Amino acid sequence: MERRIILDLAVTADGYIEGKNGEVDWCIMDSEMGFSHFLNQIDTILYGRKSYDLWGEFTPGSENTETEKEMWKLVHSKKKYVFSQTQQGADNKVIFINDNIHEEVNKLKNKPGKDIWLYGGASLITTFVNLGLVDEFRLSVHPVILGEGKPLFIDIKQRLNLNMVHTRTFTSGVVQLIYRMQR
Repeated sequence: MERRIILDLAVTADGYIEGKNGEVDWCIMDSEMGFSHFLNQIDTILYGRKSYDLWGEFTPGSENTETEKEMWKLVHSKKKYVFSQTQQGADNKVIFINDNIHEEVNKLKNKPGKDIWLYGGASLITTFVNLGLVDEFRLSVHPVILGEGKPLFIDIKQRLNLNMVHTRTFTSGVVQLIYRMQR
């Protein structure tokens, strides 16, 4: 069976994935949300270069909880691909993809393995959506309105019809919406 590309991210009630200065302090890390369960369903993470520079090698500090440290350990155990127009090659942590995105991603999807997490950022999400490469959208809507920031979807070229697969509401006020692409 072909692996799925899953866009899993947090979004504010007014549709932003970051505040105007890149802040994500509004994002609730709730153990009830079962994020480590999601991480166990995937074995590969796809990043844009800026997102990778920020989070790809993030090391939790003493201010982070044991749960957060375990989560980051799980994130860092995955195979990582970074989409960049400038950086090239590979090292023991990451493989860079520079062009032929559609072809390279389809090769990845056809390799044996678990599902693939499209981490983002915004321009990589736009590229994947416009190329029809996202199979599942998992949006965790947080109970906050920022008023400005980086929108979840920008420059989408055509209408996408989605099928609702599942919704979950958490005591934190977060509502998770899971959609699959209508094919």
